Amino acid sequence: MTEAPQLPGDPADARPPRLGLSRNVYLLGAVSFFTDVASEMIYPLLPVFLRSTLGASAGFIGAIEGAAESTASLLKLASGWWSDRVSRRKPLVVFGYGIASVVRPLVALAQTASHVLVVRVADRIGKGIRTSPRDAMIADSVPASARGRAFGFHRGADHAGAVFGPLIAFGLVQLFDVPLRTVFLLAAIPGAIALAIALLGLREPAVARGPQAGGTRPEFDPRMGGRFWAYLGAVLLFTLGNSTDAFLLLRASDLGVPTAMLPILWAYLHVVKSVSSMPGGALSDRIGRKPTLLAGWALFAIVYAGFAAADAAWHVWALFAAYGLFFGLTEGAERALVADIVPATKRGTAFGWFHLAVGLGALPASVLFGFVWDGFGAPAAFVMGAALAALAALALMIVVPGRRAIAVGE
Repeated sequence: MTEAPQLPGDPADARPPRLGLSRNVYLLGAVSFFTDVASEMIYPLLPVFLRSTLGASAGFIGAIEGAAESTASLLKLASGWWSDRVSRRKPLVVFGYGIASVVRPLVALAQTASHVLVVRVADRIGKGIRTSPRDAMIADSVPASARGRAFGFHRGADHAGAVFGPLIAFGLVQLFDVPLRTVFLLAAIPGAIALAIALLGLREPAVARGPQAGGTRPEFDPRMGGRFWAYLGAVLLFTLGNSTDAFLLLRASDLGVPTAMLPILWAYLHVVKSVSSMPGGALSDRIGRKPTLLAGWALFAIVYAGFAAADAAWHVWALFAAYGLFFGLTEGAERALVADIVPATKRGTAFGWFHLAVGLGALPASVLFGFVWDGFGAPAAFVMGAALAALAALALMIVVPGRRAIAVGE
């Protein structure tokens, strides 16, 4: 079996593949775990807090989330490009986690919905600053043959935090009758732990050192290779069929899942994501990124077709399990493929473009899905999502070479 492609000049590639992952990968997994615990202690309760306590309308709640995520998407490109330009990842990673850890609990002090808007945008600014440099740091810190496993481990830790956060919040509110504002303040504890790990534990990867050439702004850089831009096009096409998961919860409710069980269903999804992420990433190391991604995107199409045909509540639980496996197969492999097909000095920028494509595709995807749902019914909307995923898989087959054919930087 052939090795995954390796980047020339990358110190990580000089080491033989190891069973274990690097210190940075383990620590970034811990940072993401505690960050998601903090975030998910707040996020599921935020809509209720905005409407019942602050009197916000549904439209304003949607505007808050739209503004927050759009800001994050744009900053992911800028921060990734800057980390390449200055050849340092850690300062941006720490700064991004620091902003989020400090501002997130300030939701507890909000007196108006506009205050929450400011906090959420600041929180997402932190996410936008850290995400691309963090992904580049993960790629910098492991051999090419372990990238899928490294990204899978990180995504698994992130999803584990998304399981524990809501459960902690649920326990505080339901079992101990803790006020929502107090729960929001308590989210500062895991946030502070995440920031301390990032600040004190992370080490700048050697591959990111040294002056790098760069322009004055991010741009379509031919040195990343035509295959990278073609791959990004396939990702964008897939994203257009991958609408917000809120529609899955709405479909679950329509099919008979009780409202009280929806948080449990959401936690169940994240359990499957967490458990399957590292095996899925490791599979891409063994058999290649392309077949792993094709399997994941095909599974997504099957799941969406299943949601179109489902007519009982138990179908939802089976489909959510399969949907979690889709994430396990794709999240690590997608990121590892980005690192595989661009030069080491362009990784931050490449991850920025990757996250921007996903972020920009998410809004029209959800708007289109909702339009089709309203006009033609839920089954039609899910069939459309399945069809777009199938088209994206076909594009992936054409534009992404097999493992033997990949040559970094071409």
